[in-house]
Amino acid sequence: KRGVKMDFETIQLEILERKAVLTLNRPNSMNAMNYTMMRELADCFESLHNEKDVHVLVIKGEGKVFSAGGDIKMMVSSGDFSDFSTIMGDITRLVSAYYTLPMITVAQVHGAAAGLGFSLALGSDIIVAEESSKLAMNFIGIGLIPDGGGHFFMKERVGTVKAKQMIWEGKVLNGEEALSLGLIDYNVPTGMAPATVDQIVGKLLASPIAAMIETKNILHNTKLSELEVILEGEAKGQTAMRQTKDHLEGIKAFVEKRIPEFTGN
Repeated sequence: KRGVKMDFETIQLEILERKAVLTLNRPNSMNAMNYTMMRELADCFESLHNEKDVHVLVIKGEGKVFSAGGDIKMMVSSGDFSDFSTIMGDITRLVSAYYTLPMITVAQVHGAAAGLGFSLALGSDIIVAEESSKLAMNFIGIGLIPDGGGHFFMKERVGTVKAKQMIWEGKVLNGEEALSLGLIDYNVPTGMAPATVDQIVGKLLASPIAAMIETKNILHNTKLSELEVILEGEAKGQTAMRQTKDHLEGIKAFVEKRIPEFTGN
């Protein structure tokens, strides 16, 4: 019925009748999210609210990985905090629009899904990841807190106590580990995510999906105010963390490929 819909620089959106496919498209940068991608994702999710005929949205990454998370190079070069509050605003917009989409969202994860990339995947209704995936809520490694609703989505899936501990640890998980913790829904052999997602989408489109979307709306509406509080807390907290010595040390150590020495400041 329709081919590619909107024109973007860092993502691709294709609408195929009742299914839309969104591809994170910075393969040479491991689909790391720069300012442009964050803004484009927010715009894209907001515009998808008007696509009443689309019932399922699949999100995937072009190239070797789903997304390595926020672009570290961008963090190094961006000392301007007015700039940073705009970024946090775009992140808030993209998460709010994604969480309230009137369609079933499916994340198709291969390779790495880290930091903000993992938050985005966790915001999906159904998550398929390959067993060799590297899934990490790894903000702690550079002295930051999760953003992109990471606190909210981790808590939704594993509960408050476990979410805290996993965020503090920032461990890299493979598909099997993530499945056993309840962070993802399907752990499939490497290379099998596309076929598995196709099967899931086929089943969804053959279901009374209006009823399924209504259930999603009811459950998500009860959580919206909590998500908003968390997004606000993440924006404030991240701005504060960006100004710590530990964050600077974390980023320098990352760039210099050495172990950081944190002091709690």
